[in-house]
Amino acid sequence: MTDPAASRSTGYSAWRLIAEELRAEITEGGLRAGDRLPTENALAERFGVNRHTARQAVASLAADGLVESRRGSGTFVTGGAVHVHRIGMRTRLSTSIGDRHSASGRVLESETVTASPEIAERLGIAGGPVVRVESLRTVDGEPVALGAHWFDAGRLPDIATALRRTSSVTAALRAHGIDDYVRASTVVSARHATAAEAALLRLDPGAIVLVTESLDTLTDGTPLQYGVTRFSAQRVRLDIEHPPPPA
Repeated sequence: MTDPAASRSTGYSAWRLIAEELRAEITEGGLRAGDRLPTENALAERFGVNRHTARQAVASLAADGLVESRRGSGTFVTGGAVHVHRIGMRTRLSTSIGDRHSASGRVLESETVTASPEIAERLGIAGGPVVRVESLRTVDGEPVALGAHWFDAGRLPDIATALRRTSSVTAALRAHGIDDYVRASTVVSARHATAAEAALLRLDPGAIVLVTESLDTLTDGTPLQYGVTRFSAQRVRLDIEHPPPPA
């Protein structure tokens, strides 16, 4: 549980810690859409802070679209601020969010560089050039993810151009004659966002990002894309799908 008193010794604002704990309750389903948030007095008593600190935490949640104030009724959890991204054999953000929301992306920068030993191993190549692409994904205009993608330049030399044109990895690969690919592995971790990540994702300083390290392959197992994606933890939940048990 959050300890606002301990935060004073570390210099980390108590209201941010309270906001993070309430965000976690919302994203993990402890507080659901339509639920009424405890009053400022109740939050202040729960966390051992004054009402002003509790008010700042709630205001932060409201700024992120997680809660809304209704005059005379209280503050309630909204229904559309947290998106579930399903990670399975065929992982596509546009598929995860469905038809009710609009996903889009743009390339922030790209370059062709010499593969590091780690990237070369991930892509199953001896070395040589790789294309690195940095991208930003949004849902309904709200930034949700920053991605770093590496591709074998020998196989996909023009992938960055295709990504700029299509704003979609799937469409860009299709333009190169690759109609299908699958997720081979995903490793998930969490950490505080860097200053640059917070600025691009419109997060408060110290906000949490969920980090996925992933490898996509052709259906025959040939490595295709290695990626590191940073998701806004306050806007995205990751649902890891497991393969069905053998018959």
